Amino acid sequence: MMNDRPNDIKRIRPEIGKAKSFDHMGFEERFQNDTLRPILKLQNPLLLSVFQNYIVKLKGVFYELSIEKRLAYIENALFKDQKFRNALKGMIIGLFTVAEFEAYSQASSSINKRIIHMLMNRLKDQVQFFEVAVTEK
Repeated sequence: MMNDRPNDIKRIRPEIGKAKSFDHMGFEERFQNDTLRPILKLQNPLLLSVFQNYIVKLKGVFYELSIEKRLAYIENALFKDQKFRNALKGMIIGLFTVAEFEAYSQASSSINKRIIHMLMNRLKDQVQFFEVAVTEK
């Protein structure tokens, strides 16, 4: 069987209706819409589970916090915990095609910032997921 990794990877990504690409967009914004958004959506269940595990490993302090402090906790985890941030970035970058990785490599610093901000917003927007998770235990 022939290895068709680029097409296989793109095939499993969900379509994002509102993420459009226009001619006037810069490279990074186009990359965000065409590559990052679908990968983040695909990886969402895993990302939620990984953050849930992160909370539990840090003694579950998160569950005792107010909603404002929970949102700050998410920001802190993504901006201050280098190891955790790198693990999350790896879960996204690992689903790039080789061509996407080569494009990413040209602007990795700014794209990494986009990845972390998108992840942070995604986790904050779903903060109620972590509420449900604690009541199930």
